[in-house]
Amino acid sequence: MKMISKKLKWLWSLTALTMLSCNAPADKKDTHLTKPNIVVIYADDLGFGDVSCYNSGKLQTPGIDRLAQEGIRFNNGYATSATCTPSRYALLTGEYPWRNKRAQILKGDAPALIDPTAPTLPKMLKQGGYTTGIIGKWHLGLGNGSINWNEKITPGPNEMGFDEAFIMAATNDRVPNVYVENGSVVGLNVNDPLEVSYVSNFKGEPTGKNNPEMLRMMYSVGHNMSINNGIPRIGFQKGGKAAQWIDEDMADTFLIRAQNFVKTHQAEPFFLFYALHQPHVPRIPHQRFAGKSGLGPRGDAILEADWCVSEFLKTLDELQLAENTIVIFSSDNGPVLDDGYQDQAVELNGDHTPNGHLRGGKYSLFDAGTHVPFIVRWNGYIAAGTSDALVSQVDLYASLAALTGQQNKRHDSQNLLKAFLGQTPKGRESIVLEGIGRKTAFRKGDWVLIPPYNGPAIEKGTNIELGNAKVSRLYNLKDDPSQLNNRAIEMPEKAAQLLAEMEAIINHKN
Repeated sequence: MKMISKKLKWLWSLTALTMLSCNAPADKKDTHLTKPNIVVIYADDLGFGDVSCYNSGKLQTPGIDRLAQEGIRFNNGYATSATCTPSRYALLTGEYPWRNKRAQILKGDAPALIDPTAPTLPKMLKQGGYTTGIIGKWHLGLGNGSINWNEKITPGPNEMGFDEAFIMAATNDRVPNVYVENGSVVGLNVNDPLEVSYVSNFKGEPTGKNNPEMLRMMYSVGHNMSINNGIPRIGFQKGGKAAQWIDEDMADTFLIRAQNFVKTHQAEPFFLFYALHQPHVPRIPHQRFAGKSGLGPRGDAILEADWCVSEFLKTLDELQLAENTIVIFSSDNGPVLDDGYQDQAVELNGDHTPNGHLRGGKYSLFDAGTHVPFIVRWNGYIAAGTSDALVSQVDLYASLAALTGQQNKRHDSQNLLKAFLGQTPKGRESIVLEGIGRKTAFRKGDWVLIPPYNGPAIEKGTNIELGNAKVSRLYNLKDDPSQLNNRAIEMPEKAAQLLAEMEAIINHKN
């Protein structure tokens, strides 16, 4: 890692030490010095090799690269899980997702996953004087299990600590295909009520399975139920036609909302969770990006996401907020090509490597399932460079608590503030990593252990190795980042030691 310059050290001595103080000044100008704005930009299914600053793959991502050029690019940054809902749960709660048995991929009408009385990142920052907002993908459940989409929906993001929330309920491939703002469906016509079911279709409603002539994108595995915008989804919906989104407009809709949140709250400390939907399926980017990547809709969607990052950073520049805002960029899990639609992601991928030099991908216990892009920028306070520190999204809770003088109420979350600010090359010693189905692997230092598990070797329809096998796998990621050489047979004591340490963490109550 590059060392902090003398100028940056001087700046730190004048301001950053004050930032760690629990005593916040009263006036807004001083409050801004002690409480920098915090933005988390969270991609969906973006791989380690999909971002050009990681020197892998064929795509160019100048917006995300700008963050890396002006901040710290972590080479060992991790999501907690190889699937979306669990990773989002960990980031917002500071708790490993496998501690909550419901923290798995949720249906679009699932009840709220986070206990409204539990500590959360936005609650903690709100208590510290921040205005909090979420724009984009939620996928952490809404309501109490029986949602009436035509009335106020609670609990939701607002009850979890967000002052403002403009979200999609689940994913862009799951119904309902509507935006929800502060608990209410946006643009809903009272004369055309919205109904949602994950059990059976509504009488007379077309589906992708029965009405392929209505589709402009064909499904591959699943994704053959209700149709919106010519695309079949998971689950069934009826009514609410005026409120249903247009996929091509989704990126612009979320970006404008994120920009407006910043403009509205620029005079006060704010926390924004800007949750991109790209490159999750169905990949339907705006026409401006169609065909631009040469890799098909998936590549185009990544270029669209990168453009969103660029435009958002321009907004910070225009408002002169760049030096007063910490921007954290990462992804909820690793990459996947064919994930339910026939969009030629595999055929058009060419020699692009979404997972970089890593093995596996989304759903997988292998490294590419959770080893993701991870960048932190704070202009003027973080020296540009790279870090090999082992860091996890679950650590944002404790680290931002330390930054803002708040209490860390989560045992799983570690205070890695010095690593995130580039003051030390040391991160956490170990981390428990989760694949699909609540199965876990364990990384400590350069070593990673995948215990034996029953189950399929390949995730259906994706061609991604899940990491299930009858024997233990032990890899040294420094010597063998592609996890090709299993050392468990020659080093049984090492494998046993790591297994015992992982089980001790799992059995420890948070």
